[in-house]
Amino acid sequence: MSQIAAKTYDATPAKKVAFLGLGVMGYPMAGHLARAGHHVTVYNRSAAKAAAWAAECPGNATAPTPREAAAGVDIVFACVGNDADLRSVVLGPDGAFAGMKPGAIFVDHTTASAEVARELYAEAQKLGLHFVDAPVSGGQGGAQNGLLTVMCGGDAAAFDAAKPVAMAFSRAFTLLGASGAGQLAKMVNQICIAGLVQGLSEAVAFGQQAGLDMHQVLDVIGKGAAQSWQMDNRGKTMADDKFEFGFAVDWMRKDLGLVLDEAKRNGARLPVTALVDQFYADVQKMGGGRWDTSSLIRRLR
Repeated sequence: MSQIAAKTYDATPAKKVAFLGLGVMGYPMAGHLARAGHHVTVYNRSAAKAAAWAAECPGNATAPTPREAAAGVDIVFACVGNDADLRSVVLGPDGAFAGMKPGAIFVDHTTASAEVARELYAEAQKLGLHFVDAPVSGGQGGAQNGLLTVMCGGDAAAFDAAKPVAMAFSRAFTLLGASGAGQLAKMVNQICIAGLVQGLSEAVAFGQQAGLDMHQVLDVIGKGAAQSWQMDNRGKTMADDKFEFGFAVDWMRKDLGLVLDEAKRNGARLPVTALVDQFYADVQKMGGGRWDTSSLIRRLR
């Protein structure tokens, strides 16, 4: 079954673009770009995954290196794992920067550090290129449906040029400040999620311990002040002990590590976030590294 759901696209002039990284997020994001009419060249560490994508999106192309994927395109999009992965596809003789034409834009959708965003922005400036840090929220479902929320940092001109193209896979694409602001905003997002999921875990576990029908309870309280995206989308699956619905614990721990590192630098106090990070470490020890983030409730059972 296709990982790319149907979507109606705005009329946008076709661009030549590249997409680096075809994981659970990048694969459908690149697909939406192709279906919106852009000519897409993809790169992935696993060539077989790139070939599968090209078969699903005929008329587009694959490339053996980030440099070759980026050659001659207007915008390079990327969504990889972490800071080290990002540097590996951007820098060096086979990196995207080595192949990009002057004035081209690199838009990074990786959830990475603000530090690496600023580093790559500065390097891009030296080379006559543009760099926008643009982490996303919305999970695998948002990527498949082309409805991601994108938080951006960088220069307004590069942002304005990239936005109409990126709306192929976005429902909101917003500039929040200078380089690094997108990554910092994503950290705010993850702080919010960590506290919400722990609170929801305790609520569901408490209700079950008290003998309540939690499906019914969630239907009721979901119409009041307790309502949240997490409750609407994860509450009942938590009650049913099902944790195969998206963003994995391993990735959440990576993200919270970025948050806590940044907090050390800027002096923010994050006691709840630090505690929930340790709770996720407990879930990893239980063998749940690939369970989705709502699996926090497993600690309470």
